[in-house]
Amino acid sequence: SAESYILIDASTGRVLCEKNSHKKMPMASTTKIMTALIALEYGNLEDKVIVEKESVGIEGSSIYLREGEDITLKDMLYGLMLRSGNDASIAISRHIGKSTENFVLLMNKKAKSIGALNTIFMNPHGLHDDLHYTTAYDLALITKEAFKYSDFKNIVKSKSYLANREE
Repeated sequence: SAESYILIDASTGRVLCEKNSHKKMPMASTTKIMTALIALEYGNLEDKVIVEKESVGIEGSSIYLREGEDITLKDMLYGLMLRSGNDASIAISRHIGKSTENFVLLMNKKAKSIGALNTIFMNPHGLHDDLHYTTAYDLALITKEAFKYSDFKNIVKSKSYLANREE
């Protein structure tokens, strides 16, 4: 009943079945796959991410970051992917890109480099923006690229995770 979908072979990228896979649609929290991919490509899991006020109180799903906290990039990525933490996405973007705007440029550059040509990112979390969209096909390409990282595989196969947050 989905409006759009695709199933690809993870190793070859061969399309196994699809429906409207090139239709541009909002991507919501699946945006965070690219956020994690960029973080893994440009960051180090042991990096300390210092939470700035811009990362606190982001609408939607949250890992309840507090200004001034320092959390490893690894812990942030688990919060991003397991809890869909919008606040974690902003903290990661500011850590890796030095600003959310620069990080979004990296996201769009990566999308184009892997052939996701019908995708535009406007933010690292997926909250609605009319200009923020992808296709099922492009999302499959992005996910296939993310699965090249063993750390990504480990994060997304986890059922739970206990971060090393200091109180």
